[in-house]
Amino acid sequence: MATPTGGTGGTDGIRPAARTEGGRPPLPRELLLVTGLFLVYKFGRLLANGHETAAFRNADLVWDAERALHFPGEGAVQQLLLHGEPLVRVANTYYAAVHFPATIAFLAWLYWRRPAHYVWSRRVLALLTGAALALHILVPLAPPRMLASAGLVDTARVYGPSVYGAVPEADSMANQFAAMPSLHFGWALMVAIGLIAATRSPLRWWWLLHPALTLFVVVGTANHYWTDALAAAVLLGFALLVVPTPVRPVAPVRPVAPPAPSDAPPAVPRQRAGGGPASAGSASAPSEVRR
Repeated sequence: MATPTGGTGGTDGIRPAARTEGGRPPLPRELLLVTGLFLVYKFGRLLANGHETAAFRNADLVWDAERALHFPGEGAVQQLLLHGEPLVRVANTYYAAVHFPATIAFLAWLYWRRPAHYVWSRRVLALLTGAALALHILVPLAPPRMLASAGLVDTARVYGPSVYGAVPEADSMANQFAAMPSLHFGWALMVAIGLIAATRSPLRWWWLLHPALTLFVVVGTANHYWTDALAAAVLLGFALLVVPTPVRPVAPVRPVAPPAPSDAPPAVPRQRAGGGPASAGSASAPSEVRR
């Protein structure tokens, strides 16, 4: 993931707060903290395993609700990918390989270049992930690739590469029944928001392509419903409201020095013969009166 260019920092479009750009947190502490949060999330997701019946029941409810609300069909997005096997493989690779590295690169760049924005982003991501973990446990949800009524293709299993085990119930590495919310989309959206807030380049808005492409991939590969992305956006909005955003200090304005006084004496207007001031076009001597 390339680092942003052409900006010195800013908070365009983001609610300001009292925190200003400060010192960089100790790296060992941050590594332990981020690793600990990741492990808590990774193993916490496994707590939702063993709820297959509830997961498929909730999947039917989500699917029917989307149809009742006239959401665009996930199948229409998948058909765009199925036009060519190389495109499907690229989408599967993006789903499997970009999620974590992009977020880590984002945090690493902020840690080095924008410490206050790093702390802010880390807190927002931690809050978003914690809320998502609670929702994974409370509302287990089978992804659309497992839902027979959806009629979608499990592109990762058919074309590869896949990050999930062949038997979801026996997958000890991931909880495949934790589709809602989509942290793929939630983290990608936060990466874009964080980089837009931390930079001032006119090109920074192009970072929104990352969550847009992620949304296209997670829906097209049948790993998530539209509702999963919507739930992630709502949770992220809540986290952004709770965590104060950093404000970069404004450079003090240097006062303009008054002009230096001149040593020359002020000009004295010439006087007319009768005592009044002479005009610019008047002669130096009084004119004669014609008889």
